Amino acid sequence: MSAAADAPLRDLVERAEDALSRDPSAGEIRLPSQPSSARIARRLTRRQLQQRWMLPPELADDAVLLVSELVGNAVQHAGAPVFGLRIRRRRGWIRVEVRDPSRALPCQLPVREMDVTSGRGLFLVDTLADRWGVDLLPHGKCTWFEMRIACRAPHA
Repeated sequence: MSAAADAPLRDLVERAEDALSRDPSAGEIRLPSQPSSARIARRLTRRQLQQRWMLPPELADDAVLLVSELVGNAVQHAGAPVFGLRIRRRRGWIRVEVRDPSRALPCQLPVREMDVTSGRGLFLVDTLADRWGVDLLPHGKCTWFEMRIACRAPHA
């Protein structure tokens, strides 16, 4: 690829790195649809939950894992140059949203013990989140999960 063709991609990566200084609860943060954006989304999530909102590390650990799964799905399946991340908090709950321009709905696959490399993302979301879903939008979808903040029962 030529340097001119790489310029939009470089711009997206620079904006993604800049996103680390932003607050994902103030508005949607747009990230490039690249595997490296999962790292940025995980860092944003951990920083928001633990440093800004002072939530328990166990909650942050679970949320970071689920963010990684939703971002992975958006990057792998949406077929778009960017996706959006937003983290919200309301009394007793956090909500994490990943938006992409695809209207294709994700499906939860049955998990077998030997399926260790793929297909487990929504199983993990279903297991660790208190609620999750997909909202169809006029131009895409928003896949989200919610977790209770107070009195979270430990996982078995």
